[in-house]
Amino acid sequence: MIESVGTPTLYLSFTAFVVVMLAIDFFGLRTSGDHKVSTKEAAIWSLIWISVALAFGAWFYWYLEGIAGPVVAKAKSLEYLTGYLIEKSLAVDNVFVWITLFGFFGVPPQYQKRVLLYGVLGAIVLRAILIYLGALLLAQFHWILYIFGLFLLYTGIQMLISADSEPDLADNKVLKWLRGHMRITDEYHGEKFFIMRDGLRFATPMFVVLIMVEITDVIFAVDSIPAIFAVTSDPFIVFTSNVFAILGLRAMYFLLADMADRFHLLKYGLAGILIFIGIKMLLLDLYKIPTGIALGVVGVILEGSVVASLLTSKPVPKTPPG
Repeated sequence: MIESVGTPTLYLSFTAFVVVMLAIDFFGLRTSGDHKVSTKEAAIWSLIWISVALAFGAWFYWYLEGIAGPVVAKAKSLEYLTGYLIEKSLAVDNVFVWITLFGFFGVPPQYQKRVLLYGVLGAIVLRAILIYLGALLLAQFHWILYIFGLFLLYTGIQMLISADSEPDLADNKVLKWLRGHMRITDEYHGEKFFIMRDGLRFATPMFVVLIMVEITDVIFAVDSIPAIFAVTSDPFIVFTSNVFAILGLRAMYFLLADMADRFHLLKYGLAGILIFIGIKMLLLDLYKIPTGIALGVVGVILEGSVVASLLTSKPVPKTPPG
């Protein structure tokens, strides 16, 4: 049996809210037309999404205080806040991969926002499915927490080792398969994913980029969802914190796109967060690290890596003589 503060009414209301927000985002995309999102615009939207997420947390506390008392309200609200911070932190690595993808495919800045909108929509649907399956598994098999913990520990160590390396997209197997099994144009055709040419349907590079974005969503969901289950087993809290972190991804991308190199040590911080969460999960039956302490540790690691990045310069790769 899955224990959750979420009721059918809460789930339906929250889902309706997300649909409305996505509709506003989509409508804004259609009316604004093709244009490059400025840093100022991205910063404003980032603040809006963070404010909405925090406002939901405040409402969540008020709601739970009325039906379950202040003790439960404080505990559950802290779980939500910690989960949101973890998901938001790990989402940064997702954004860095998007930056690499768009650079590799040479996606014009004015076309990027449409791909990201569909990417966000796909990520929400995917995570809803994975969260439900994860909650079912945890309700039946408690030992899966140890599998999650080991996986996060391994992923964190691997991220730490490869923090300075860039993904080799030229040798990506999915990309090679797409190019070998689809008719793909060499040039972009506005924001179109497909075009007709000589009676044949061709995919554009925009469609290939969309597929790659969705695949990265799958990869990062496999990391982030076990991480939040280390904080709470409540599916409603896992779902809401995940969704709010994802809703702000587009704005975060455009905010970081032109300054990614300034946060060159952030990946080490994200690796540290994964390692800490993995250890927390492995120790769950021996010592349950309080949620407040976990929130503080994640915040310190994240802030420390950001400050260290800003105070130091990224090493310039040495060019071989010749």
